[in-house]
Amino acid sequence: MGKIQLTIDNKIVEVEQGTTILKAARQAGIEIPTLCHMELHNMNIENKPGGCRICVVEVEGRRNLAPSCITEASPGMVIKTRNIRVLNARKTVLKLIASDHPFDCLVCAKSGDCELQSLAIQFGIREIPYQGEKSTYRKDLSPSIIREVDKCVMCRRCEMMCNEVQTVGALSAVNRGFMSVVAPAFEMDLEKSPCTYCGQCVSVCPTGALTEVDHTNDVLRVLSDPNKTVIVQTAPSVRAALGEEFGLDPGTLVTGKMVSALRELGFNYVFDTDFAADLTIIEEGTELLGRLKSHLNGDENVKLPILTSCCPGWVNFFEHNFPDLLDVPSTAKSPQQMFGAIAKTYFADKIGVNRKDLIVVSIMPCLAKKYECQRDEFKVDGNPDVDFSMSTRELAHFIKQANIDFMNLPDADFDAPLGESTGAGVIFGNTGGVIEAACRTAYELFTGKTLEKVEFHELRGIEGIRSATIDFDGLPVNIGIAHGLGNARKLLNEVRAGRSKYHAIEIMACPGGCIGGGGQPFHHGHSEILKARAGAIYSEDERKTLRKSHENPYIVKLYKEFLGEPGGHKAHSLLHTHYYDKSVEVTIEH
Repeated sequence: MGKIQLTIDNKIVEVEQGTTILKAARQAGIEIPTLCHMELHNMNIENKPGGCRICVVEVEGRRNLAPSCITEASPGMVIKTRNIRVLNARKTVLKLIASDHPFDCLVCAKSGDCELQSLAIQFGIREIPYQGEKSTYRKDLSPSIIREVDKCVMCRRCEMMCNEVQTVGALSAVNRGFMSVVAPAFEMDLEKSPCTYCGQCVSVCPTGALTEVDHTNDVLRVLSDPNKTVIVQTAPSVRAALGEEFGLDPGTLVTGKMVSALRELGFNYVFDTDFAADLTIIEEGTELLGRLKSHLNGDENVKLPILTSCCPGWVNFFEHNFPDLLDVPSTAKSPQQMFGAIAKTYFADKIGVNRKDLIVVSIMPCLAKKYECQRDEFKVDGNPDVDFSMSTRELAHFIKQANIDFMNLPDADFDAPLGESTGAGVIFGNTGGVIEAACRTAYELFTGKTLEKVEFHELRGIEGIRSATIDFDGLPVNIGIAHGLGNARKLLNEVRAGRSKYHAIEIMACPGGCIGGGGQPFHHGHSEILKARAGAIYSEDERKTLRKSHENPYIVKLYKEFLGEPGGHKAHSLLHTHYYDKSVEVTIEH
């Protein structure tokens, strides 16, 4: 496509033909406020319904103001983005939106991170002259996500993420006019819908219409109970994003300060989920090698490709949409659940604490983890392996609530033995990281040789679907990688049709993997934030002395003292699970 020239605020701008006015202005360093528009560059994710009209501009020769997010720039256009007509129009539109919005900013979970609130501050909104009936809609509670649709501004971002990116289809616009809302079909509860709890709707919602279930008070209560021993585990992607909540640049690692903060909050032990990630690799890698060897020996019934099972959003997705493939994914539990199972058996015995008096808290980038730890198969006599899962955002708010000076905390180390990990455990937070970690271990176990080059750069990147062939000393192993459930669907359809060329496939529900999880600090559509987080995780891997999961001495000791052989009876009973067919017909209750 050719280049065109136009004038924006007296500045001559040259852009590619087909560029919208909004993008042309941003290329020229001119910021136009938006509400419904959102774009994650390099991931082919963009929401531009042109509905809010906050981004209107004046185009010379055009009678009405133009929504810049959907209006293409044309040669010779003369555009004004900040004259009195434009500013008054934006302010009027903003007041109209606010007139049907609750004024409970003091108690709203999104306060301080609300894009509508920020716009109201920017435009100096001090009164709403348009008084009339306001929307009233019931609050919808699920294990992971809260819907308060009275706060919905119909930006349709959640709908775009749910339908176009994730292809889950749990949310769509229903009703018309004043009664229109974004909701599951037939306005059923989210819990009864096909929702996977990936939380991507929450991560892109500009207001408090979609938020996570907050377990801060629950955790505070158990921390205050002298009869409880409370331990905490932290996922790898948390340390790469938590600092953003305290004003640090995206991708700033705050591992040591995070550990200090958790001790200040009163946790008895602070552990690293990366330990359980290493454990996951041993079990998942053993399963992969077992299936590969059976395949090479001519077993036509062996299930390939094997699919990773670390991501609970992805697990929910295939239970809902691909129940005919339930025997294809690895049966290994996620690191969160493996950690809980080991903590409430092996570690509880070591410290002499009864299972029911040991509370396990997880700090996760993921909202699906809240649902995962409540699943019945992860409980023993009703007692969950993991009691509470908190998001990265919840942890940040908890630290602030406790008046802890995070920035001036000393760096501290995780506790042993469940806090020691390798670089392979760290990279679980990135798309491609789980399968790269698995390849590091599977190569050595399969070949009996030392893997000299531990980085598999061919498995890294941000493309939605990637493929690579890894040479296991003469055996080519075909690897598939997908992040985002829409991309997962494409690969699963190939598996279902018998056309898949892969031996193993890694799937992460969220764009970018766990670094872009629904419980991470809000990125507000800035994909460079996700790239910075990914870079931080790879840098921590590079600094680790041990970078292969099977080299973790505490993992070796765990098998020797407690679990026995990888994939053995005890390991299988504690560290593996089974899946369910959730594709049942939904009954609407009246």
